[in-house]
Amino acid sequence: MRTFAICPISDKRINERVARTNAAFTVLLLIIFAYTSNAFLMVFMVVDFLFRSTTYSKFSLVGISSRNIVKYLTLDVHLINAGPKIFAARIGFIFSISSVLFLIIGVPLVAYSLAAILGLFSFLEAAFGFCVACEIYPFVFKIFYRENLN
Repeated sequence: MRTFAICPISDKRINERVARTNAAFTVLLLIIFAYTSNAFLMVFMVVDFLFRSTTYSKFSLVGISSRNIVKYLTLDVHLINAGPKIFAARIGFIFSISSVLFLIIGVPLVAYSLAAILGLFSFLEAAFGFCVACEIYPFVFKIFYRENLN
């Protein structure tokens, strides 16, 4: 039985409380999207995930809000490696942009399904601190870096 997950390593550290609050915001935005069918929410998420998955994370409105909430609630800082969260933001970017594209081409069922999967991943992170990206990353690593494993 495997007892660990390979996660991307980064020299950056982030506050886990902020990352989980980001995930909670994502869940909230996806619930509003599902209720209102407002495609601009998904476009907002595309841009926000793009910021969070690059070196421009300081411009993420969700990130700014999460940092302020964690600061306001005076939650203790729990620093973790940023690599898995950056990878998770990239997955969020892929799911949200795919959802927008499927909305544009007129296949809303697929768009809502992708948003629901993203919502499930985000809920698991927000509620339980379970990083689906850490579970997916080893497979992605093997696909793209197979030749380097020998």
